[in-house]
Amino acid sequence: MLIVGLTGSIGMGKSTATKLLRQMGVPVYDADAAVHAVQGPGGEALPPIEAAFPGSVRNGVLDRAALGAKVFADPAALRRLEVIVHPLVNARQRAFLKRHAARRTPIVVLDIPLLFEGNGHRRVDATLVVSAPGFLQKRRVLARPGMTEAKFLDIVRRQVPDTVKRRLADFVIPSNAGIAPTRHALAAALRQLSRRRGAAWPPRPWRERWTAQLARQRRR
Repeated sequence: MLIVGLTGSIGMGKSTATKLLRQMGVPVYDADAAVHAVQGPGGEALPPIEAAFPGSVRNGVLDRAALGAKVFADPAALRRLEVIVHPLVNARQRAFLKRHAARRTPIVVLDIPLLFEGNGHRRVDATLVVSAPGFLQKRRVLARPGMTEAKFLDIVRRQVPDTVKRRLADFVIPSNAGIAPTRHALAAALRQLSRRRGAAWPPRPWRERWTAQLARQRRR
């Protein structure tokens, strides 16, 4: 099984690429969706979040505005939140990979927004980076409800620059010229990837130790 990491900075069109991959029949694990699931009603992240950030959960529902106010522009608070959420999301990712390995699925995609930021590219066989010009990225993001230029700039500062992601990527997927060129680039990448052999699954013991070490460092 070949594991492909899909990423892209905010506003670059990654969600569109994910939708197109699914239309092509490629299973996609959505890290953002997993985060929403563990933080949704009844989610396993809610009790530890409330314990770490009192007042963030009301009547069994996460108050995202209240939580955001506690972690926005506070790196230490954000790390505490990540220590709670990341292991739960990673467990769902491992379940996804085990399921498709058992099915002998040839290629799966992990849609991970912070793939390079979290060194997740070391645990996949290849990477796809969705990219668009900076002016288009900014226009897309500022059109989102509740988004401000200050929030946009803060998010961008915490992400690996697009120029670096493009340099690190195995394949760059453009998203600035409509759906057809994006679909064409994804199809071309999949054709090349179909000729490769996967080595990232099953995970090697050193990967498990590295992941555990990273989690311990984040708790400090």
